[in-house]
Amino acid sequence: MKHELMNPLKWKLHWQILAALVLSLMATVVIKSTGGADAALGANVLGACSFLGKLFMNALKMIIVPLVASSIIAAMAGLTGGRDFRRMGFKTLAYYVCSGAVAVTIGLLLVNVIAPGTVDPEVAARMEANANAANAGEIISAKVEGKSAQDIWDVFLRMFPANIIENASNNGKLLGLITFSVLFGYFISRLDEKWRSTQVNFWEGASQVMIGVTELILKFAPIGVFALVTPRLVELGMDLIEPLSKFTLTVLLGLLLHIAALCGVLAFFKVNPWTHLKAMSDPLLTAFSTASSAGTLPLTMETVEKGAKVSPRTASFTLPLGATVNMDGTALYECVVVIFVTQVIAVIDPSFDPLTLSQQIMVVFLALTTSIGVAGVPSASIVAIFLIMGVLGVPTEYIGLIWVVDRALDMCRTAVNVFSDTCAAVIIAKTEGEPIYED
Repeated sequence: MKHELMNPLKWKLHWQILAALVLSLMATVVIKSTGGADAALGANVLGACSFLGKLFMNALKMIIVPLVASSIIAAMAGLTGGRDFRRMGFKTLAYYVCSGAVAVTIGLLLVNVIAPGTVDPEVAARMEANANAANAGEIISAKVEGKSAQDIWDVFLRMFPANIIENASNNGKLLGLITFSVLFGYFISRLDEKWRSTQVNFWEGASQVMIGVTELILKFAPIGVFALVTPRLVELGMDLIEPLSKFTLTVLLGLLLHIAALCGVLAFFKVNPWTHLKAMSDPLLTAFSTASSAGTLPLTMETVEKGAKVSPRTASFTLPLGATVNMDGTALYECVVVIFVTQVIAVIDPSFDPLTLSQQIMVVFLALTTSIGVAGVPSASIVAIFLIMGVLGVPTEYIGLIWVVDRALDMCRTAVNVFSDTCAAVIIAKTEGEPIYED
């Protein structure tokens, strides 16, 4: 036992990832104390991190499409009939809608009570200057170019792509792949037994192969986490975060309250929240490090099946769908950002009218819709916030106010998104009579 404690390679994955985060923090301190990213040491370390981080993320993204397709098809093929599909589908969608609504409501209440954007005019001016200094406007303009409110509704078109092969080649278009895989697996379950058994055996075998590949890649997760987090810590300017500290704390408090609400739901369904949090530590830390729900999906599926004892049928149906459409942390963040920005604008420009109650209700609806509708777009939150502000008539150039802290908060809200997905899988499995955590 003592020998295992002294050997980091024998540690459980979540302890290895935590150690990688600590080493990342130490490396950041060393880099900043020796001249920063422009010095020789910093440039070499960050160059190596860039290569290793991309390598790890590419490896994770490489297996997303075959893992999702094989898992969903195998799960759907094992259903006994249409009634199972309808029942599970209704439960999954009901959970995702309700959890998203709770998240946005929490964000709306907090941002109105704390009012992080109601600051001293000098602080507001400094925040605006910092946003301009960070070239946030140019970066954001490039990301939202060509986007409009129509993108919110295009989610329904993405469910039925014109070319499934082309769609499956893009990890940002998982919704179409999920729809096709669900239909494909469902109609396998309707085949005659002589055809059905062949298909079921093939897809279950493919799913097991992808799980083996996933386990191999995840052995290198601590290295990938170190490589991904270190550059983010080095580039994070604490002097720029100071004027946004109240906003940052509002978002973090909202995310924590939403986690508490999800734990309450787990307890209602007689699942120990603490047990679940501990069991899900690996995917939560990975989601925090990578800021990618889709990139974390292989580990999430493996942990939910092996750690929580959720059946492959339930996990394969709920988790890929959740990684695509269930964005609780993102929806909460969008709501807080839009109202925060309007509060700051009201300080900078006294002629600007704050949002009315009906407009804030519209923010809630749009935050829920856009968190689903633009989930497959890079920098989805920024694009969604741009769309919401455009619909409400809020000057979109002020999005740059939150650009400095967006990356750090992206890591936090992604972890909440993934936690909500795991809660959905466990709760739905529990209602299906599966022996969650009993083994």
